[in-house]
Amino acid sequence: MTENTKTQTVKLLSTSGSQLGELSLDGKVFGVEPNIHVMHLALKRQLNNARRGTACAKTRAEVSGGGKKPWKQKGTGRARAGSIRSPLFAGGGVVFGPKPRSYETNLPQKARKLALKSALSAKLEAMTVVKDFSELTEAKTKAMAKILKDLNAQGKILIIADLKAEENKNLALSARNLANVKLLLPSNLNVKDLIEADSLIVCEAAINEITERLAK
Repeated sequence: MTENTKTQTVKLLSTSGSQLGELSLDGKVFGVEPNIHVMHLALKRQLNNARRGTACAKTRAEVSGGGKKPWKQKGTGRARAGSIRSPLFAGGGVVFGPKPRSYETNLPQKARKLALKSALSAKLEAMTVVKDFSELTEAKTKAMAKILKDLNAQGKILIIADLKAEENKNLALSARNLANVKLLLPSNLNVKDLIEADSLIVCEAAINEITERLAK
């Protein structure tokens, strides 16, 4: 992996789309060369850890019934059978069926950080940095849709912001009815959501929190 230690500069916008200034992004977080392999490992870990692993099928020892030998051993012309709960019979046990298990996959912390930095760097051109959502004075889906239009956000949109902050208090209620919009806390940043997003909108405070977390 090679890092671009030069500071990345992006426009800082208001939610109406007007430029408020410029913001410097740490090259160690937003300017690394994307490591596709590590991103793949992080995505696989995330998907595996989301699996419940509760699938279960009973073996012939666990399925109920079948205590009596269905017919005598010899003289019937039929194959030998000791139980109607054999896997050969309908209603019988399952051979090598699934059992509850854990799909949990581990990945070193450094690799997880590298995957996030790689995903952020890969999405830099699709990223829009806004000051905050204080201009969203009421919880209205129509107002949120206008903001997204003003910011030229299209496709699957990922918004990273502190939803509990006073300046963003109307964000969650305004965006929840928009099917193509997903909200994410900076602390919940993950590779899957970053990869899937077509447009990325990040608050300035979230940029600072992400940088503080990943630049170490």
